Amino acid sequence: MKVQILERLSLAAVAAGLALSGSAAAQQPPTPGPEHKVLAMDAGTWDATVEMFMPGAAQPMVSKGTEVNTMGCGGLCLISDFKGDFGGMPFHGHGTSTWDPNKKKYVGTWTDSMSSGLSLSEGTYDAAAKKSTSTMEGPDPTGKIVKSKAVVEYKDANTRVMSMSMTGPDGKDVPTMKISYTKKP
Repeated sequence: MKVQILERLSLAAVAAGLALSGSAAAQQPPTPGPEHKVLAMDAGTWDATVEMFMPGAAQPMVSKGTEVNTMGCGGLCLISDFKGDFGGMPFHGHGTSTWDPNKKKYVGTWTDSMSSGLSLSEGTYDAAAKKSTSTMEGPDPTGKIVKSKAVVEYKDANTRVMSMSMTGPDGKDVPTMKISYTKKP
């Protein structure tokens, strides 16, 4: 029942948008552009090695995971599902990413089994450096809103590395996590 209500609300919002902007026949849906090809670089199934940097620990906590990314919405967004195990605790995360032509930035959402809500991100891609940089804001496991920074380096078509950090009390970036991805054939 909830799904039907949400579908009706979504269709009503689309209809209202068309009514305000002109006839449906005059409107053309957006089509993927070069920015969406950047998102498509992450499409596929990836093995992940996760390193969590814990305060005071000499070595990072290492775990394995799998990320499955698909292009959705006619090629306009990337849908991500990550499953893994952190210290014997199952983990599942889900995100979406797209290009926002008004902001001229990549925007995204993220939620997972270790956070208490939805995180929002904004970022850019540097084609010359083969690197994306984004910031994210959302709740930690306690519900406290935290800000983080992620840098993804694209080593080649089958290898990428995401490094995440948070701002420490002294104002400097403190590494919190590194995920090394290898694309499955």
